[in-house]
Amino acid sequence: MEPLLLAAVIALGIVLADTRRRLARAEARLQDLADAAAPEPREFEVVVRRAPPPFAPRPAPHAATRPKPALSAPASEPVASAGAAAEAPGVGQAKAGFDLESLIGGRLPVWIGGAALVLAGFFLVRAAIDSGWFGPGARTLLACLLAFVLIAASEAARRLPATRDDPRIGQALAGAGVASLYATLYLAAALYHLVAPLPAFVLLLLITGAGLALSLRQGPPTAIMALAGGFLAPLVAGYDAAGTAPLLVYLALLLAALFVLSVRRGWGWLAVASAAAGFGWTGFLALMLGAEARPIVGGFVVLLSIGAALALPASGARSRWLRLAPLGVGLAQLFVLAPTLDFSPLGWAFYLVLAAAAVALAWREPVLSPAPLMAAALLLVLLAAAPTTGTTGVAAIAATLIFGAPGLTRSRAHRDWALMAVIGLLGPLAVLQLGTPQLLPRAAWTPFDLVVLAAAAWLAWRHRDRIEGTDTGLIGGTLAAAGAGVLAAAALFGEDAAGVALAAALIAIAEVARRLGARALSGSAAIPLALGLLAAHREIGALVEALARSLPGEELIYPALPPAGGVLLRLLPLAVAALLPLRHKDGYGAARRPAAIVAGVLAAATAYALMKQPLAIADADAFLRLGFYERAAITLAALAAARALATRAPVAARTLATLAIARIAWFDLLLLSPLFAAQAVGSIPLLNAAVLLPGMAAAILWTWGERRWRVPALALMLVAALAAVRQAAHGSLLTGPVGTGENWGYSAAMLALALVWLWSGLVGGARDLRFAGLGLVMVVAFKVFTVDIALEGILRVVSFLGIGVTLIAISWAYTRFLKGPAQPSP
Repeated sequence: MEPLLLAAVIALGIVLADTRRRLARAEARLQDLADAAAPEPREFEVVVRRAPPPFAPRPAPHAATRPKPALSAPASEPVASAGAAAEAPGVGQAKAGFDLESLIGGRLPVWIGGAALVLAGFFLVRAAIDSGWFGPGARTLLACLLAFVLIAASEAARRLPATRDDPRIGQALAGAGVASLYATLYLAAALYHLVAPLPAFVLLLLITGAGLALSLRQGPPTAIMALAGGFLAPLVAGYDAAGTAPLLVYLALLLAALFVLSVRRGWGWLAVASAAAGFGWTGFLALMLGAEARPIVGGFVVLLSIGAALALPASGARSRWLRLAPLGVGLAQLFVLAPTLDFSPLGWAFYLVLAAAAVALAWREPVLSPAPLMAAALLLVLLAAAPTTGTTGVAAIAATLIFGAPGLTRSRAHRDWALMAVIGLLGPLAVLQLGTPQLLPRAAWTPFDLVVLAAAAWLAWRHRDRIEGTDTGLIGGTLAAAGAGVLAAAALFGEDAAGVALAAALIAIAEVARRLGARALSGSAAIPLALGLLAAHREIGALVEALARSLPGEELIYPALPPAGGVLLRLLPLAVAALLPLRHKDGYGAARRPAAIVAGVLAAATAYALMKQPLAIADADAFLRLGFYERAAITLAALAAARALATRAPVAARTLATLAIARIAWFDLLLLSPLFAAQAVGSIPLLNAAVLLPGMAAAILWTWGERRWRVPALALMLVAALAAVRQAAHGSLLTGPVGTGENWGYSAAMLALALVWLWSGLVGGARDLRFAGLGLVMVVAFKVFTVDIALEGILRVVSFLGIGVTLIAISWAYTRFLKGPAQPSP
């Protein structure tokens, strides 16, 4: 203890030295200001100031600011000069602000002196112990006597003429007396065991009551002493010595007295500090006590939360968050206590009573409306963690009534009430039906779902006129009704019906939003879309796996696809429903772009999964016979769909066409090309899959009418021509080496295609066709001079003859074309 006191004395000396330095600086500054403001004295002007008598009360600040006229008077009468009149306002203003001298000289010594008196009593008892002067009883009596002397001195200070004008002296003495009483009780109960636990608590009550009574007489400092001593005293006397119930009774009486005191005197700080100390005690007891004592702690939390919530505004606390704090802390503590009480009926009762109190207080004070929302959110977590018992079901029904009914009643008053109605109606039912469906037979959930559906629909109907902005009642009520409908469908028809129900909910929300003209409600249609994707997570996961396996070129991916039943029940209804709102310009509202992307990808993936079902290629033999046909059909279907969407959804059409072209390039020409991986393409020349796939794709792209697709179309025409030669040489299976006739056939086919492009470009004035034809002719010429020169016999003659005649004819035709009138370019 001595080192601590030495450190305190040193710290106090440092503070006083610094304060003295700052005081000197402030005085010098004030003197400089006074000198600068005062004019030079006129000649023959007499200024006389009478010094005040010792210990005379200082004049009021405004008196110093009143100038007095300079008059000719005897020297004994004070005459205020012009300089004094100019000086007085500055001095008065300085005294009206922060006065460092009064702080150091008048305020700090009083409280330091009070603390010194408490320490004096402590050291007196300590000296008696060390010296063995008295026995334990006498020492305790001596400490008690000192406490009463200090309290009596505080009362005397209120009455003596010399000290009654300064209330701080009485406050310091009373505070020191109350602290000494608590220290005396510690000596008697904890150190010397002179007082049994139960009488010690009675004495605690008496001391705390005396402290509060003195607070009413003396003021806030004494209240601080009573507050600190009252809450720390049980720790001194042993919080578990007399049992939990007496301790909580003591704390309840102490808190009630402090709340009453704070309300009577308008001390909001006292109510806040008392509530904080009370919640500190409840948290401490919940942590330290056993399970058998926690129920009474829970009941105390309920009373404390309600009492503090009522006392704070009455005592003058105006901060919204301070007023919300008691309910929030109480709900959080009961949230933690409920599992330790094994979710017993008593534990649920504590939480629901406080939740109902939060609703009632929010009804009375709108500023507290976030508290019921917090209570509802924490309740859903508790329901999710609770065991499957009848008590949990009863608690859920009670919670629905506590939150749902008031929320429905006052939903139009504020959005918090509408949100509380949505959470209270749908939340408990959804948590139990989805988390613990075994609580009831499956069909028995349906009546509850329909009741919630009707209540939520009524909520939305009440707000049907609030289509501007994001009205919580309209949007939340519609979503809650849709959610209850989905739960009812799942209860009636099983889990597999959830996908269809979510699709129906999506369509219903979009249609209601369209009819009402509520753009914000349109955006809510994205919520059932997201829930539908979550419900179809197994099917979506299988599709992602199939895609990951197909990209490197795996031939057999059908086994990785989701089963047809899952696709038809979960993916297909959701994909169709997701596309329908896109027909209208306000579909999905602000979420239109991301929803459109999700809907397009979902529709494409669903169509792909369905198109893989008829052939069901699951082994190598089926892949050899049907693999290329299946890929060709899927690719052409994608291109046909893209062409059909070109006008209504150009972005989706371009994306789908690009995907189809990428499929041809990546799979049909590279990884799974029939040139390397044996696949049947058909035995009929020209009318086979190897020719029809690039040929039909080129026709779709060429007739599209957009210049961006002309180059891919020309490339696909070339692929079709080469595929025709390859199929004519090899038949249905295109694997095998290149023969002499096949090699010459490539030159002939490319030369013929180049002539067609050139003729079309010259006749139609299409510059890109002319350039493509010329480029292909140059490629053929290069091939003839580098590859076909190795041919023998008539084939070599025909190659060179053909390329020669062609080049001369092209030169003649181009000369005539260039001399003629310029042809318009398309």
